[in-house]
Amino acid sequence: MIYVVIGVCGSGKTTVGKKLAEKLKIPFRDADEFHSKENKKKMSEGIPLTDQDRFPWLLAIHNYMKGLSNEGKSGVVTCSALKKLYRDILVNGQAPVPQKEPPQVVPMIKDLVFVLLHGDREILEERMNQRVGHFMPSSLLTSQLATLEVPTEEEKCVQVDVKNSPDSLVDQIIDKIKTLY
Repeated sequence: MIYVVIGVCGSGKTTVGKKLAEKLKIPFRDADEFHSKENKKKMSEGIPLTDQDRFPWLLAIHNYMKGLSNEGKSGVVTCSALKKLYRDILVNGQAPVPQKEPPQVVPMIKDLVFVLLHGDREILEERMNQRVGHFMPSSLLTSQLATLEVPTEEEKCVQVDVKNSPDSLVDQIIDKIKTLY
């Protein structure tokens, strides 16, 4: 199973993702490792990324997860994946081509579940302001919240509220995923 921990900046993706990977004894990768230097520079300057900036990054994450899946391995990956389009790229390896009728896309990675970390703006902002040495300024939280498209029922996704401790969130995630399968 590939677990993709998603959410806006400050939601605790890295902290929760690492703890989830530790508990499940599987590898962890942070989406920031897949960003280009140019993307990191833009974000550190408070400039939101465009879709064109994000596509190569999302495809790199997809390729890593596809490799795990092909080898029958599990892993935890973090990624903001704020839009359905971005989550589709993570699953399918390409953006669906707009058509009159939506194409029936067969997921390239079938053993994948999204984990949405969500919470009140005040909690997210406070967490971002406490981070040391991260390239993402809290000023980008507004654009991330505006961009967020909450996963639909058709997407394999569990949701947890970040007001709880990371250890509690990991337990909730594992319990909720058990109900999906």
